[in-house]
Amino acid sequence: MDISILCLIDNVSRSGYYRWLARSSKVGKDHEDYLLIKKIFEYGKKKYGWRSIQMHLPEGAIMNHKKIKRIMKKHHLICKIRRPNPYKRMAKKTQEHRTFNNRLNREFKSNAPFKVFCTDITYLPFNHRIAFLSVIKDIGSGEIVAWKLSQHINMELVLGTVERLKNNATLPLNSFQNIMIHSDQGFHYTNPQYIEQVKKLSMVQSMSRKGNCIDNSPMESFFGHFKDDVDYQNCKTFEELNILIENYMQYYNYERYQWNLKKMTPVQYRNHLLETA
Repeated sequence: MDISILCLIDNVSRSGYYRWLARSSKVGKDHEDYLLIKKIFEYGKKKYGWRSIQMHLPEGAIMNHKKIKRIMKKHHLICKIRRPNPYKRMAKKTQEHRTFNNRLNREFKSNAPFKVFCTDITYLPFNHRIAFLSVIKDIGSGEIVAWKLSQHINMELVLGTVERLKNNATLPLNSFQNIMIHSDQGFHYTNPQYIEQVKKLSMVQSMSRKGNCIDNSPMESFFGHFKDDVDYQNCKTFEELNILIENYMQYYNYERYQWNLKKMTPVQYRNHLLETA
């Protein structure tokens, strides 16, 4: 019977009939392609993605990547591959960040304050939790010129520490221009945000050689004394820990006499150096 008569009987147009026919043909072909893709997928122990499946298609079977991906998605053929590791992505990003030469080069003895600052981060376990302490130390006077405690080891920790340095009204300082600030090559210090913040203060960055903690020994030394002096592990809350550290920093700068500072406190020694300069 003529197609036109059949269409008239069923009250459909010829174009509608041919569209239905094309869809029916596509569904049938899709099912055949699905069976082929599923067979290859299972052969690959469910670890094949669309590329591997396309490479394993038998000769004469033609499917582009869009069709393979569509059929795999429709029938939930999800390959069991390792997902990207966010920590590896962070490491890669670190490699793309900028590092600086070791300008300090272990010249830790300075006869003047406000020439060289060292900075670093340490972790403080307390009450089954961990806090992170970021510190900036003037190696000329031994004074702690800025610090910040956080429950998170993120960029805000180091950026906030430099911001506190900038706003430290106790420092007899009009400008930070040309002061060297030395750190390790950690992610935070190679980060463009930190670099830009230091640049705005006209400070000069210096970095330890990779994996060499001795290049930043003034900070290693301070953190060692801090952990000997402060009973931080018995703190119950973050707020209690913060107050404990605030009191210690005040004590360290204004009351803790040191042999290598001519038996003065860091602030006394800083003022002494400024007076005799």
